[in-house]
Amino acid sequence: MRKNFLSVACIAIAMLSACSQEKKAEESQVSYAQQMIASHGLGDFYCNRSYHDSLSTVMWDYVSGLVANAVLQAWEIYPEHEEYYRAVKAFADNSTNADGTQILNAKGENALRPSNIDDLPAGNVYFALYQEEMRRGHTAEAERYRTAASIIRNQLKNDHERIAKGLPGEGGFFHKAIYPNQMWLDGLFMGSPIYARWQHFFGESSDMESWSDIALQFKTIHRYTYDEEKQLNYHAWSATPEDANSFWARREEPHKGCSQEFWGRGMGWYFAALVDVLEYMPRTHPDFAAVHEILNQVAAGLARRQDAASGVWYQLLQYDATKQADGKGDQVGDQTYNVGTQANYLEASCSGIFTYAYLKGIRLGLLDKSTYMPVAEKAYEGLVKQFIRPRQDGKIDIIQTCASAGLGPAKDPSRTGTANYYLAGKDITVVENEGKAIGTFIMASVEWERK
Repeated sequence: MRKNFLSVACIAIAMLSACSQEKKAEESQVSYAQQMIASHGLGDFYCNRSYHDSLSTVMWDYVSGLVANAVLQAWEIYPEHEEYYRAVKAFADNSTNADGTQILNAKGENALRPSNIDDLPAGNVYFALYQEEMRRGHTAEAERYRTAASIIRNQLKNDHERIAKGLPGEGGFFHKAIYPNQMWLDGLFMGSPIYARWQHFFGESSDMESWSDIALQFKTIHRYTYDEEKQLNYHAWSATPEDANSFWARREEPHKGCSQEFWGRGMGWYFAALVDVLEYMPRTHPDFAAVHEILNQVAAGLARRQDAASGVWYQLLQYDATKQADGKGDQVGDQTYNVGTQANYLEASCSGIFTYAYLKGIRLGLLDKSTYMPVAEKAYEGLVKQFIRPRQDGKIDIIQTCASAGLGPAKDPSRTGTANYYLAGKDITVVENEGKAIGTFIMASVEWERK
């Protein structure tokens, strides 16, 4: 009897010891979100090929703002890392004057250029900063952030140039003043989420018109850029394709005004914007169902284009690695641009932001879990395997990122929007440790680690 008791006791102790060791091993394993923040989120990263050595000292920019917002999201699930919060607060404070009435760039000038939608999304950090400073009893600091966020929202809603009455897409925000009557998928991420967050945190509950305005942006661009057969959205659309700044746009139906290709990161910004806006949009609003339907169409199309072998996505979504720039380039007037034979490639930033949007959409109940969790799980595993590279110093790097891409304007005829451009264009450098990949990887990892 005593032997049996001792045997049972030994087994129980062994099981407890094994569980304890397993728990310690789990606790000692640093998350990928934390690894990336330690490696680059707080430290060195690139913004459109411009090097920065510290988040806490970098100035206002949509890329540095993306990294800051990603670090802030990580702080929300790892609040013991006060250094995350301090770094993001320093980033905001560098560009925000004492009372929040001015947002400044590195030259001390207004960082919000007229009708430039890329200047707005860094302000997404203000909302969590406002809430936390209120919680800490720092009401003056909190009001400073509220004031700055309100300046951004009001400039977008009231002053940003829009497609004029009588044109297709009336009321859509210009991507930038230098791109008249153009809407790009990127712009939905740059403008709509901060508009939606402001409405949620600071707006009047009776202000349904502003939510209709937000929904209008999605309904407009989806109407004109979505290809039902391919289940993808073209990168951009112009309401005035005859304009010299829209030289890249199709002049004939179908898809008049659209650019020619489906660019990964452009669709990533769009996908994330849909999820981020629907997180806050009142479900009772008449346009909620329409925007939600757009989200489901985008999710379905991107799932169809997920690379079966790697689980991630290509720079140009409708092709695989057999697609190459044609070696002849693009003829614009009497000049030839984008000559090369570079192949299509698996791209880190679009893969990261797709993964983020799938995981967050599932978590919020906006996307069907049984349909899309297998897509998201395969994507996250592929994201780590395909793009994350450990270093001897213990840090990690992220590789294979498109540095930048755009369309026109007339003064830059090389940005043609063709496959040649997205693969061999002068600004389509493939880089590593770019902020757009760092930020989206952290965001995807935070969503993964929330599970």
